[in-house]
Amino acid sequence: MTNNYVTEAINLKSYNLNDADKIIVMYSKDNGLIKGVAKGIKKPKSKLGARMDLLVANSLQLLKGRSMDTILQAQTVNNFKKTREDIDKLMLSSYVSELVVNFGEGSESASKEIYELLYKSLNRISSSETKKDALIAVIKFQLKLLLVMGFCVELDTCLCCREQVLDEDMYFSSSMGGIVCKECNETLGVKLKMHHKIRDFLQAMLQFDFDYESEYDSKATEKVCQVCFDLLDEYIKTHTNRTAKSVKVFKELALQC
Repeated sequence: MTNNYVTEAINLKSYNLNDADKIIVMYSKDNGLIKGVAKGIKKPKSKLGARMDLLVANSLQLLKGRSMDTILQAQTVNNFKKTREDIDKLMLSSYVSELVVNFGEGSESASKEIYELLYKSLNRISSSETKKDALIAVIKFQLKLLLVMGFCVELDTCLCCREQVLDEDMYFSSSMGGIVCKECNETLGVKLKMHHKIRDFLQAMLQFDFDYESEYDSKATEKVCQVCFDLLDEYIKTHTNRTAKSVKVFKELALQC
């Protein structure tokens, strides 16, 4: 009985193991988060080479081990080349990969769905023509990953009175998990006010297929997308108690522009 197996996986993190080898943390299509030893990767003539760089999708052959698998062969599926040519794209792609690392433990039952979502997001970020388009890809990823992992944001009905909130301003509570109507908020005192058009944009990003470009995609501005990204990032931090390091760098770069 062979202990070899084949899967598609995207490189998310790496660690030095010794002078010649590295441990690569990957998200695989079939097994969720996996770790593989890339033997001899630091040597100039390594057969694995750039295939083990971060944010590269590969078709892999691995040898199953007791504590850790060994990467035997790798064939690049997509290296998302344009991501490395733009600092915004690199930071947003790093953010997406951090979320998968943070959420990925124990997600094997949804590994195919998460892998495809991750792949589409990285590909869309890489090919995007503007920062706005890259942000839209990340917003879709944030919302859809939250849905898959059981942390879906409530954007339709008030979390307090359970009444549907229509074309009116509302409030957003990260701790409660979504929107609160104006009437209920007179008692609750949630501080973050949300315009109904922002809510409508987020609903569209959540409900439509990832590849579908709705009127909301074209009408949204970069500023609106940045507001939504920040709002969802705060929601994610609240419910996971983890902060993506790339967000801090991304915001510092934005302030310099």
